[in-house]
Amino acid sequence: MRLISSLVFSLCLAACAHAAERPEAILVVAGDMHSAYDRTAQFVARVDRVRTENPGVPLAVLIDGDTFELGNAVAKRSAGAVEFAMFTALAHRAPTIVNLGNHEPEFYDLADTVARLQTTGVVVLGGNLFDKATGRPFAPASTPLKLGAHTATVVGVTTDRLSTFRVAVRPSLDLADPVVWATKNFPALLQGAALPIVMTHTGLKADRAILPLVPDGTLFVGAHDHLRFVHREGRTAYFHSGSWTEFVSIVRLHVTAAGPRWDVEQIRLAPEDPADEKLAALIRATFAQHLSAEETAVVGRAPRALGPTDAALFAVAAARRAAGADFALIGATTFGAGLPAGQVSRFALDACVRFDGTLFTAEVDGAWLKKLLARCNQGPDTPWTERAGENLVAAAPATIEPGRRYRFVTTDWVAKNAKNYLGDDAPALTEQPALKLKAAVISALR
Repeated sequence: MRLISSLVFSLCLAACAHAAERPEAILVVAGDMHSAYDRTAQFVARVDRVRTENPGVPLAVLIDGDTFELGNAVAKRSAGAVEFAMFTALAHRAPTIVNLGNHEPEFYDLADTVARLQTTGVVVLGGNLFDKATGRPFAPASTPLKLGAHTATVVGVTTDRLSTFRVAVRPSLDLADPVVWATKNFPALLQGAALPIVMTHTGLKADRAILPLVPDGTLFVGAHDHLRFVHREGRTAYFHSGSWTEFVSIVRLHVTAAGPRWDVEQIRLAPEDPADEKLAALIRATFAQHLSAEETAVVGRAPRALGPTDAALFAVAAARRAAGADFALIGATTFGAGLPAGQVSRFALDACVRFDGTLFTAEVDGAWLKKLLARCNQGPDTPWTERAGENLVAAAPATIEPGRRYRFVTTDWVAKNAKNYLGDDAPALTEQPALKLKAAVISALR
């Protein structure tokens, strides 16, 4: 009897512990998806899996901007048919909120894009994006989100960098500085919110200034720089989920006497993961209809499959080799998808290297390079105090001697935005007209 009583007591303790850890709600979060069709159906399937594994737990989906990708030829020719189908599928499964990013108006003007998104059943936010013609915001600044017995207040903010929007839509946009807008509007929007959630598509630099403005216990979802990490300040959880749906963030809500606690888990998705069959079939049909013979042509071979992060490093190393440089640096948002093992098509190359351009070189000293390298190749384990500015991918020598001169190579985009990427002491960069980024990557693949 004592043995049976002890066993029953142990089982009760285990059950109580399990109940205590059971979340009161779960959020599935992604951003900067950029028409990543090799993982789109897998993302929807992951939402189904989370729901199945957590029966009875309220579920919602948050998408933090840049779902669409104009550089994806299939997405462009189909006007985002796959993405709109994905939003419809998500909205049928759970409440879904989309914060506008700079790539949302890729195929339509922004007002039309918002209307089309809303017809899928999602809620669209973007409080600091104003229609220049009317002075009104293209989308609401906030929305309530019912999570079982609790109601969250979700606020959306977007980048004001006009150059990151499609050229054709820029004249229609009046972009408010996100930090100034948040300083003015957050007190009213978040005052008294039991569960504050902030979604920003503004990048780390702006987010650092916005972070002190949110109440303690906020879930702060960031995007735009293609970074991935989780940072905590007090009870506030601030995180970025990466890009191209390489990872998805699963956020579990626990409400305690001290207030909300948000636990963030980041899970890698792979092309071979289980996929939603209906959406996978649509993707196959869309490729068959819109992919051209030129885009299916093989431009090289990769010895092994590379995910988005490793593919970006491969491309930067290719630029370094092509320029005969010691050190190569390229902004992470130049890159997108990974590379498949074996034959690499033109379409796959364009998905990996989003933007082509002339390479630029400079002769620099080692002390400057060491300072620059400290800001590069930042991953999930980079300390918060060392995170600042743009997301930079570098290929560097194993050791850098402060007094030595080095040959440095980068892209035309970095050259045009040298202060943002390289700092106030950026070197004089010389264009190399014969050297192009995509050609360098193709050469490396061959």
